[in-house]
Amino acid sequence: MDEHQDGTGGDRGRGGTDSLSHIEAGSQGPRSRMVDVSGKAATHRRAVARARVEFPAGLLEVVMAGGGPKGPIEEVARVAGVLAAKRTGDLIPMCHPLGLDVVDIRFAARGSSTLEVTCEASCTGPTGVEMEAMVGASVAALTVYDMTKAASKAISLGAVELLEKSGGKSGHWRRDGA
Repeated sequence: MDEHQDGTGGDRGRGGTDSLSHIEAGSQGPRSRMVDVSGKAATHRRAVARARVEFPAGLLEVVMAGGGPKGPIEEVARVAGVLAAKRTGDLIPMCHPLGLDVVDIRFAARGSSTLEVTCEASCTGPTGVEMEAMVGASVAALTVYDMTKAASKAISLGAVELLEKSGGKSGHWRRDGA
């Protein structure tokens, strides 16, 4: 299937709006809109996302032991990620505000220079929590950067990606290799 086709005959990414859920035809051309989820059944929704923070050689071990310039990073970054996930609807224009049941931020060293930040979010509602998980992971990773940037300007943020989601019409999905 062509990457621009959505499987329903709609033309995605080429100006067509017939099957795009967030675009509607307006008198002056296409315009964005928030999807009406009022008719959708509330089901259990869950998503897990990750962001990566890359450190110069030898620095990850130091900051994970509490030796960063602003002190231990995990709890501050965890709280930042939880707060961000809860405010996703305020940050991403077409996201619905959701009453999250849980947000969990975890940190794991992957090798000697990569910190993996994962965020799991879940709720019972009419729409998914993928964006909440991705925002939570992103902001927690940004907070790690903020708390460690004085130790090295070479710290960088890597991939932010959805690892898994479940619930709703599309059911369960898991990234290959996750």
